Amino acid sequence: MKRVHYTDPYLLNPQNPVTVNLIGAGGTGSRVLTILAQLNHALLTLGHAGLQVRVWDDDTVSEANLGRQLFAPSEVGYNKGVALVERVNRFFGTYWTAMTCQFSKHDLDRLQTTNAEDGANLYISAVDTVAARMEIASLIHRQKAGNNQYQKTHKPMYWLDFGNNHQSGQAILGSVGTIQQPDSTRYEPVGDLPFVTTEFGDVLSKSETEDTGPSCSLTEALTKQDLLINPIVADLGCQFLWNLFRKGYTEHRGVFVNLSSLRTQPLLV
Repeated sequence: MKRVHYTDPYLLNPQNPVTVNLIGAGGTGSRVLTILAQLNHALLTLGHAGLQVRVWDDDTVSEANLGRQLFAPSEVGYNKGVALVERVNRFFGTYWTAMTCQFSKHDLDRLQTTNAEDGANLYISAVDTVAARMEIASLIHRQKAGNNQYQKTHKPMYWLDFGNNHQSGQAILGSVGTIQQPDSTRYEPVGDLPFVTTEFGDVLSKSETEDTGPSCSLTEALTKQDLLINPIVADLGCQFLWNLFRKGYTEHRGVFVNLSSLRTQPLLV
């Protein structure tokens, strides 16, 4: 019997827009934000409440970002999240927001936000380091504990993490705790999808050897990350989200991509 994960019922018919924390607005994050805007438009057309997205990034646009990331020459020097969110809001008529800081315990404590204010139903991360992923996992668990008494609009439910190196990458979907599943005679429901840090923490730590620091030019940047690895990983990973909303379930919880061999390997539920 095929194993599937059924979407948390709240996401299918929410009273308010589903809240999203997008952490990282670089090569992958900038592409993901555009897809989220398209997904939001489609959901609204279908009678859904849509999405309310908040982007977290403390980095600014540099000349080396142009071409590989979705930024224009006129945006050099701007905060990445602000530049992207302003553009999406103008284009799609949304009211999404940008935070010009990292999604970290230090910055959240400095902002003196409550668990209800910085929590979200969906967390999407596109960060460069294992340490950042570990901190995100810790903060999601902290916000889950703090949101038990809050309304559903701030309750963490899923974490979709993106990562890549020069010509390979992955997208892994995890659930925040166990999502209650309906009875099914057709599929075997699976309520618990492990975090990327839980299942692949050791592998991530061993693979974090490449230089991910800032580049001085697009030519140098392309020696670290190939031109199309970010959008390909982003497109495939966001398909999980579309399946959760549109189909009400997903048969996959991850995908691995290798551009050098032009192969993808799905990770089944």
